Amino acid sequence: MAGTFSQIYIQLVFAVQGRNSLIQKSWEDELYKYITGIIQNKDQKLLAINGMPDHIHILIGLKTSFCLSDLVMEVKKASNKFVNEKKFCPYQFKWQDGYGAFSYSHSALDRVIAYINNQKEHHKKKTFKQEYKEFLKKFQIEHKDEYLFNWIEDN
Repeated sequence: MAGTFSQIYIQLVFAVQGRNSLIQKSWEDELYKYITGIIQNKDQKLLAINGMPDHIHILIGLKTSFCLSDLVMEVKKASNKFVNEKKFCPYQFKWQDGYGAFSYSHSALDRVIAYINNQKEHHKKKTFKQEYKEFLKKFQIEHKDEYLFNWIEDN
């Protein structure tokens, strides 16, 4: 019987609400494992996950049978609840609305995985705002700055 065969590689990027630096080193691995479980339980392939105290990068192999926005919504909703129930954070934890989704070819995967795994070193030289705007420019995504994340310096 004929079937549909595809593999779409997407890097997701989203930030903590208010771009606050709430994700602490002491519990970030637990958060990443929890998010990994959500993605795998939705029968999607997680290739890399890492981030900074104020944002996260996730590289997935997305099957065409699943809606990306539904997956992101589930990851954000469930991980918000997880962090708050575990009381990892002294403040109410929540992801900001919106996210970036950037597609890659199979040949770029090693480079993207290395980039995600190297977030801590990478952000010694570049802010999240600089990084995110570079993604938008590189992928030729038209946008208005007022609809981007709420940046810390804007608060």
